Amino acid sequence: MESIDAVLGRMRKNDTAPALFWRDREYSYSQFMALVDAWTVSLVEKGIGKGVVCGVLGEFSPQICALFFALMKVRAILVPFSHAAEPEMPAFIALAGVQKLFRFNADDEWTLESFSDAVPNDLVTGFLQRNEPGLIVFTSGSTGKPKGILHDCELVMRKFVSEREGWRTCLFLMIDHFGGFNTFLSTFAYGGVAVCLPQRTAEAVCRAIEQSKATLLPTTPTFLNLLIASGTYRSFDLSSIKLISYGTELMPEATLSKVQSIFPNAQFKQTYGLSELGVLRSKSENDGSVWVRVGGTGFESKIIDGILWVRSEANMVGYLNAPSPFDAEGWMCTGDEVEVKGEYIRFLGRKSEIINVGGQKVFPIEVETVLLQDPNVREATVFGVKHSLMGQVAHARISLHEPEEQGALTERLRKLCLSQLVKYKVPMRFVVVEEDSQHGTRFKKLRQGFDGEKANP
Repeated sequence: MESIDAVLGRMRKNDTAPALFWRDREYSYSQFMALVDAWTVSLVEKGIGKGVVCGVLGEFSPQICALFFALMKVRAILVPFSHAAEPEMPAFIALAGVQKLFRFNADDEWTLESFSDAVPNDLVTGFLQRNEPGLIVFTSGSTGKPKGILHDCELVMRKFVSEREGWRTCLFLMIDHFGGFNTFLSTFAYGGVAVCLPQRTAEAVCRAIEQSKATLLPTTPTFLNLLIASGTYRSFDLSSIKLISYGTELMPEATLSKVQSIFPNAQFKQTYGLSELGVLRSKSENDGSVWVRVGGTGFESKIIDGILWVRSEANMVGYLNAPSPFDAEGWMCTGDEVEVKGEYIRFLGRKSEIINVGGQKVFPIEVETVLLQDPNVREATVFGVKHSLMGQVAHARISLHEPEEQGALTERLRKLCLSQLVKYKVPMRFVVVEEDSQHGTRFKKLRQGFDGEKANP
């Protein structure tokens, strides 16, 4: 555990520097490390050590953050769960072979549950020979059955050993999302301050930024669009934010342009990563650009037939319930179609989300960027549906600022699209929906069509 020990040692040296902000209170690194030490003793007393699969249900908090480091210290296997994942937890617990489950409430109080009938997962059993702590996260399952992903925490931590600038970071990304765990590690590893959020509403995030003087907001384009539409930002001082990193989905250029005016003091950085590979280092061409350079130490990338492939030193150990996606040389096809410009790439969309209209490709992000230019459109999601002649056509789900007659709306949006797009890219149908039906609990767009939806000529 060379990398983990190095980071923990550096954290101890931070002493009186602030480490965590929660419920209007700031904890120093010495206070936080005292929590880590107390948890380490408690785990040993409870017989929780090397290879024990431990679920943790809750949201980022002082006790949970400290527990995560303590579990790594005793070489356990961490399985974080957010409250949004509770309906799927029984299946996930069985798949991972969870033996212990810590349940935390909103006040950071906890209970411990044991599963005497836990059946070990074969991949986890083999992993124990490494004598390292592990991490299990689950894919969203948006395109099929969720997959369990096992990581070696020592390999994940390795990229944080070299010292970098620390930030006062909002822990916005979900606790059971690899991006959320990556943000958690980087915040403490670089001597930053972890800002724990009570909720992920626009108002709660803005209030936390103002109170904690947060400098970094890692988030999603969908949340930024919700923030714009809510207008809540006008009631808070958000001037402390110096950097906004966004990822997990494509950023419409219209959204990026609008959010820059809300955070005039901030730089904007596009991030890229996959749960199977980790989060790559990235550099946007400029603040207003969706072109990005990805890679960095420990990562390699290549483009084959317009699709991005990545190889990482911190590749996952494997899936708990699916074959390995890596080829014989360790490369993984990400499924992301990209356009190349020198050393920069622009993500066009997942290959599975591209709409094929009579043999012509339609990238949803291109159409959504146009639709978001309409002053009454809060959110737009473009997706493909079956068509008996064309194979597929584009449809769009639209959320509005103000109610509007459907006929007039359709005519105006169609004209807007035709002014900037070729005809086959223009959605055949515009369906008005409530904004909260456009995204999931991870603030990522839901691009699936309506069940059984089919377009006819």
